[in-house]
Amino acid sequence: MSNSTQTHQQTDPASNQLGNSSDSSPLGPMTDLLEQDVEEGFSENKSAEEVLAGADLAPFQSLWTTEASGSVQLRMDELCPEQPITVHQMFTNSVQKYGKLTALATKRGNDWEKVTFSEYYHLSRMAAKSFLKLGLERFHSVAILGFNSAEWFIAAVGSVFAGGIMAGIYTTNSPEACLYVANDSRANVIVVENQKQLDKILQVRDKLPHLKAIVQYSGSLKEKIPNLYPWEEFMGLGLGISDQELDKVISSQKANQCCVLIYTSGTTGSPKGVMLSHDNITWTAHHASRAGDMQPAEIRQESLVSYLPLSHIAAQIYDLWTGIQWGEQVYFAQPDALKGSLVDTLREVNPTAHMGVPRVWEKIMEKIKEGISRCGYMKRKLVTWAMSVSLEANQRLIKDEEKSFLFTLADSLVLQKLRAELGFSSCVKFFSGAAPIGSETLQFFLSLNIHLYEAYGMSESSGPHFMSGPKVYRLLSCGKVVPGCRYKLANIDADGIGEVCFWGRNVFMGFLNLEDKTKQALDEDGWLHSGDLGKVDEDGFLYITGRIKELIITAGGENIPPLPIEDAVKQELPIISNAMLIGDKRKFLSMLLTLKCKINPETTEPTDILSLEAVEYCQQLGSQATRVSDIIGGKDKIVYQSIEEGIAQVNSKATSNAQRIQKWTILEKDFSVVGGELGPTMKLRRPVVLQKYHSEIEGFYKD
Repeated sequence: MSNSTQTHQQTDPASNQLGNSSDSSPLGPMTDLLEQDVEEGFSENKSAEEVLAGADLAPFQSLWTTEASGSVQLRMDELCPEQPITVHQMFTNSVQKYGKLTALATKRGNDWEKVTFSEYYHLSRMAAKSFLKLGLERFHSVAILGFNSAEWFIAAVGSVFAGGIMAGIYTTNSPEACLYVANDSRANVIVVENQKQLDKILQVRDKLPHLKAIVQYSGSLKEKIPNLYPWEEFMGLGLGISDQELDKVISSQKANQCCVLIYTSGTTGSPKGVMLSHDNITWTAHHASRAGDMQPAEIRQESLVSYLPLSHIAAQIYDLWTGIQWGEQVYFAQPDALKGSLVDTLREVNPTAHMGVPRVWEKIMEKIKEGISRCGYMKRKLVTWAMSVSLEANQRLIKDEEKSFLFTLADSLVLQKLRAELGFSSCVKFFSGAAPIGSETLQFFLSLNIHLYEAYGMSESSGPHFMSGPKVYRLLSCGKVVPGCRYKLANIDADGIGEVCFWGRNVFMGFLNLEDKTKQALDEDGWLHSGDLGKVDEDGFLYITGRIKELIITAGGENIPPLPIEDAVKQELPIISNAMLIGDKRKFLSMLLTLKCKINPETTEPTDILSLEAVEYCQQLGSQATRVSDIIGGKDKIVYQSIEEGIAQVNSKATSNAQRIQKWTILEKDFSVVGGELGPTMKLRRPVVLQKYHSEIEGFYKD
């Protein structure tokens, strides 16, 4: 590798469509105070230096810190000179513009209970007062453990208003993993969804020296325990706290101080607490969302369904903070959304925008394929024809107004109905993030006339640093850098591939209590090193080619990114669900494979029953297999022969012999979150797989 570096910025924000800037609630009683004194936004004729000089910031010494009470220098320059504001200032700005609009909607029985932005703001102030009453200390955390809900949002915003730091905990976490986050963030209060999540905290609360109270927001309490409060009681605790007392806490907050902790999913070790400042949150909510063409409510109120884990930066920035920034209407899915009810909610809500992680889009794809396969012969032929017409037009990037009569007929006659069945009849923006998405999935949705807009970033960049959108799209690309941000490629090789590095107002403050890890992530000039390898085309579109830590370096010294080979196998063999390439420090490449199967809707565990698509694949070969156990261990020679041929086909396109898959095996069970092979956002946890299937892997190399 060479040591050359390319630095880039988005110098034409207009090219990314950068925009210009009642009744009592069912969730609790309202206060009458509404903050009207909102700081003026940035005036365009001021320089970054003038804005920074006039900003009310906490004293700082560096671009980074590892202390919860620390403050940082903001990365303000001519690209992003906007006035830094706090979360509270962002919210009061929005209340002035969108106060009477619906902000949050919760399904209770057959009805949607709705909360306006004014009510949302007041409820957040009430929660803040209650947190103060419970003894929340400045820069200590409120940890939230539960499925997406209005209460989750109100607790999050309330904890920030009260001068605390909001920290989400994944609902799939074990009691020990919950303990780690709560202890590391010095949680004074933990907000849990229900008894199931409460039980985890009760198992470890004696090991949490900072914990003062627990709040449960769903379901009734099984027993009254000291310092455990149901939501309704919690919301009334702060009635004795005056508005002046809360306002004093709010006014002490500075934009360059921490307000949010995002814990990494720990795919390569213990989770790290990513410290995000008020400015990280408010700047990113404003700019990244507009790069994706999300509209302010004064132009058109966007609506979306919240269902992805809010403890992850992707959902949190998209659902919670951007929702406040632009006056979006957020509908909350049912807790069993990923077990099957999400489509029902989507059909009912008909959102204008939708985000999913790749595994969610893959599951939707598999569901559609199953539905098509059940259709009669003529209908199946009609759908297949319409999808092929759409795919051909969209792959050629034909503009809508130039698409043929045939395409228009296919879309109106068939594809519109298919999208409506998914709840996407009003949806114009479809986003994918949190992990790489396969080309098969992207092309399948193009055949439905759905462009999946990829976002690329990290928790450490407050979410997206690169965005695709309706005006910025290229197949297989993550889009262009968000206006106001910079990037560079470090250590570029002969193919133009280098490590993607970030600079901008969205770059995090540092890892909580982890100075060494922070210094590893940020170089001495303050650039955030992603650990991802990528290349950029002549038009500024980024393509991620792999991850440095996942890069396989064979015993022969050849560097091999696993993702392209894994994707090629899955595309060649529709029966394969997951494929993981092995070969680091080995003489040759091998691969672990899993088969597509049905998922237990209650436990989300993969079952032994093959998916409909997998069964059809077998039938086309002449195999009668209907279960995974019918195939594994070489039982089904027909399927094994087909996989062998598919692997050979992938190998035939390898650029060198070292990049050929020499051995493979089919595992008994598909990868899953409950099995530990996938993280909360369905990202492959390679170190876990290596450890869990150590004996199978060693079997490849015994000879």
